[in-house]
Amino acid sequence: MPRVEVVPADTPFGERLAAGFGYPLRGAALATCVVLALVHYVGLLPSWTGVLASALVWAATWRYAADCLLHTANGYADPPDVGSDGNSASGWGLTAIHLLVVALCVLAIVFFPRLLWPVLILSALALPAIDMSLAFDGNLALAINPLNWARVIGGFGAAYLIPVAINLLLGLLIVLASVTSALLPRLLALPLFAFAYTYLIVLAFHLMGAMIHQRHERFGLVPEAPELAKASGQDEDDRLVDEARALAADEPVTALRRLAERLRLRSAPPPVHQLYRELLKRQGLRDDLLVHGQIWIAALIAQKEPRRALGVLQECCSLDPAFVPDDPRTCGELADLAARLGMDRLAIHLGRGYLAHWPRDPQAPHYGLLAARLLGAHADQHADATTLLNQLAGAWPEHPLRAEIDAQRQRLASPA
Repeated sequence: MPRVEVVPADTPFGERLAAGFGYPLRGAALATCVVLALVHYVGLLPSWTGVLASALVWAATWRYAADCLLHTANGYADPPDVGSDGNSASGWGLTAIHLLVVALCVLAIVFFPRLLWPVLILSALALPAIDMSLAFDGNLALAINPLNWARVIGGFGAAYLIPVAINLLLGLLIVLASVTSALLPRLLALPLFAFAYTYLIVLAFHLMGAMIHQRHERFGLVPEAPELAKASGQDEDDRLVDEARALAADEPVTALRRLAERLRLRSAPPPVHQLYRELLKRQGLRDDLLVHGQIWIAALIAQKEPRRALGVLQECCSLDPAFVPDDPRTCGELADLAARLGMDRLAIHLGRGYLAHWPRDPQAPHYGLLAARLLGAHADQHADATTLLNQLAGAWPEHPLRAEIDAQRQRLASPA
């Protein structure tokens, strides 16, 4: 199970606020903000098609924002994946309320300019209470009840002004976009403003979730993240790392034994692996480091963390230049990733290692050809590339990649 990053409920709100500005730019939130900003191009479609498509995009935006609110309120530190919390009713309800506010702002600009500021201020004051109510229970009638607004505002006190300020900034941004859209090419202005809208919406809902998390007992909420972390044994792992680190000063072998016992039980989080390797290095246990490297690399690939696996692989290669993963699929996946990342030496090493360890595997020509191409990109390694290609041609005369192998041989044989 992946590690659950948890924020303690008693974390000062000042810290949550400072960290919150980076929240929409992390993990799934950043990808979602970028995608939603680009999808706003559907608003350029003609007639009602564009209007309906834009409404769907706004619904998706507030649906994800509601997910962020619930995720944060449950104590999670990282943004949620799309659709992991919330419900579609809240998304449509939020869309209707916020589009109504946008419409009122536009009407004020066009027909009643003096009313623009009162509309913006009133909307900014009421929207956080409406948003939180809708995100939690999806009840539109309750969310638009002024008595409910008073109850929510009273429960948060001065902290309620934070989402109010963000909503006010969001309203000003929408007004600014409508005024300045004629000054910028629409194809450029649309995604830029859309990304800014989405960023501010996610930020506001995240901070509202943080406010609720701090006061979860008032809402009858039991944060899910700490319970999940506890059930997975994550807290026990944190304690084990602290205890082993303290023990290592006087009894490093005992500390290593405790960590090794934990690693044998089930999948362990990175801090356990990292401390185990740190203590192995202190004891000069090279062979144990290589054995552990094989185990951790395989675990990281299974957990969909190939980049971290590459880092462990490089560390192992520094200990043993002939080191390669002991599974062909792991070796191949890391070779492909190293090539994509421009880590040519590592990709060549893995490609050659694949051929050396699994010469009759059906994927061997692919990784041999990968290594030959990377070698061929360097003039001083053309001979090595040609030798490797000749080896592949002789061993796999009827392989589907034979034509590409021959083409690469001809390129290397041709004068520059």
